[in-house]
Amino acid sequence: MYQVKDANEATEAVLNAIHAGYRLIDTAASYGNERAVGEAIKRSDVVREGLFITSKLWVQDAGYEKTTQAIKDSLKRLQLNYLDLYLIHQPFNDVFGSWRAMIEAQKTGLIKEIGVSNFSISQLTNLTEFTGVKPSINQIEVNPFNQNNNSVVYFSSYGVQVEAWAPFAEGRNGLFSNETLQKIGDVHHKSIAQVVLRWLIQRGLVVVAKSSQPIRMHQNIDVLDFKLTDAEMTMISELNVGKSQFFAHDDPEIIKWMASRTIDY
Repeated sequence: MYQVKDANEATEAVLNAIHAGYRLIDTAASYGNERAVGEAIKRSDVVREGLFITSKLWVQDAGYEKTTQAIKDSLKRLQLNYLDLYLIHQPFNDVFGSWRAMIEAQKTGLIKEIGVSNFSISQLTNLTEFTGVKPSINQIEVNPFNQNNNSVVYFSSYGVQVEAWAPFAEGRNGLFSNETLQKIGDVHHKSIAQVVLRWLIQRGLVVVAKSSQPIRMHQNIDVLDFKLTDAEMTMISELNVGKSQFFAHDDPEIIKWMASRTIDY
């Protein structure tokens, strides 16, 4: 539920998504809408066990004690007894202290699975090798223009599932008018968005696709009745420019900005 700040809109979007058949709901403390997501879950006619709820720890709450409290706070805002997945949102500040707190929360049943987001190969390996506990998921940017091939291959071989955020690059670089993607879509009678989602699925990735529009929600879930050919997969691979469509997580100015960003949840 990234970038959906309005509480009523967020609640309605989650309810529409569940009605359309979605069961994975992705939110974060920094999104500012955990309460609205929790309200939708409460109002949904799907039992709690039938949903997979993810939230994330923001940088200001890093460290053992702060993370221990942040987990409880997220659960309270979401009106839940447990989270299916909890991620360290950014690879900064005291991630080792946070990881210890998350491991303990997993042992006590507050969290089913623990993972990270936006961690590089070296950052994730460092965390794993020096704690002995491997993240189940690393949520990173993956889209046709930033395919993150080296990371996807490494994490897969290392036993960490990659989950793709911003699969459509938020429409940047003309994604929704890209001739290659449109050509492939015309062959299969699918939209560009559906082609991108299918491409990611065939790469073995879990996908987080954001939309608050019911018609888009239905389209985005309708991607299991066709398959891209090897030639089409190659065509999409050639769209890669090898850099983020947003910002570089190793940019010192970005790290300074995140260190100074304080959020009122």
